[in-house]
Amino acid sequence: MSMKSRIDTILAEGTAGGAAAGVVAGVTNADGDVYLGGFGERVAGAGDAMTPDTVGWIASMTKAITGAAAMQLVEQGRLEFDAPASAVIPDLGEVPVLEGFDDDGTPRTRPARIPITLRHLLTHTSGFVYDIWNEDMVRYQEATETPGIIECRDACLTTPLTFDPGERWDYGIGIDWAGKMVEAVSGQKLGAYLEDHLLGPLGMSDTAFRISDAMRARLAKIHMRGEDGSLAPQMDLEIPQEPEFEMGGGGLYGTVGDYLSFIRMILNRGRANGERLLAPETVDMMCRNQMGDTLVRELKPAIPPFSNDAEFFPGLPKTWGLTFMINAEEAPTGRSAGSLGWAGLANSFFWIDPAKGIGGAYLTQVLPFIDSGSFPLYLAFEQAVYENLA
Repeated sequence: MSMKSRIDTILAEGTAGGAAAGVVAGVTNADGDVYLGGFGERVAGAGDAMTPDTVGWIASMTKAITGAAAMQLVEQGRLEFDAPASAVIPDLGEVPVLEGFDDDGTPRTRPARIPITLRHLLTHTSGFVYDIWNEDMVRYQEATETPGIIECRDACLTTPLTFDPGERWDYGIGIDWAGKMVEAVSGQKLGAYLEDHLLGPLGMSDTAFRISDAMRARLAKIHMRGEDGSLAPQMDLEIPQEPEFEMGGGGLYGTVGDYLSFIRMILNRGRANGERLLAPETVDMMCRNQMGDTLVRELKPAIPPFSNDAEFFPGLPKTWGLTFMINAEEAPTGRSAGSLGWAGLANSFFWIDPAKGIGGAYLTQVLPFIDSGSFPLYLAFEQAVYENLA
């Protein structure tokens, strides 16, 4: 069976069986797309087909794009990788470490022992975390009335660290601060910088923080499961369209086809459409472990409606590059050791396999993260790609 026939069957059966209301998936090599298909509905029960040009919230798939922007500025000498980030954003020199809580619930903090650097921010070793996977941060935000990151207010970024920079890996808002660093040295809003230096040159015309009218006409809605497992659309669940800051860690909307263009640029070591966007050595650096012996850990939900237990390929050691997870051993799907990947909260996923010269992206709009239906469907899609290559 051809790759197209096999993937079409898997995704059609998956959406028909309720794994997702709709899904778009695509595969690319260094030369161009080799698969792109859409199945199911953009909004369950509404009748609009989930076509390959469907727009969705790609959430934390934004991080790799923001990271690439930061690395462009490192190449130009406008950002320094291992210098104190406070030289660019003074507030980053004042972030304390949360040590615990007094008996009355008041947070107890101390000064950080080590300065935060861009490396820490891009590798999730800064000490910043997300409330979704950290009970102490939920408690801190409740005690201080600090809004969650999804509100895209500047106050969302005023949370403390939960450990000293460089001490370990924990997933959090560091890349939102990296986006602020891009803005500080470029003099542009993050979205404008991305459009001028990455999205535009890559031809990613359907990817942006602000949903244009043309994008909204093809927008899929986020769904959540009821107690019976059925999916219902959440019509008002959307990233603020007039944000105080553009969320470099998770604010982009886009299409799978657009994201394949970004993947292809990485496979081509920084070149796209006849233009060099990153130096080959920079891409090689992004694709290598940047946090030593530290390993990526499982994420345990502190806010269950938004995530299940989250870990890719349990039992396999995983490190972090700039800004990708890297599996240190071959994955069960066939993904080569040293491949790159990550995901978005609403169950979108991507991977890049430099060894085999292939990558892919998958978009559904389902919560919680690592959904019991959508995540296995993604893994089946990825495995089908590798079985076809064998």
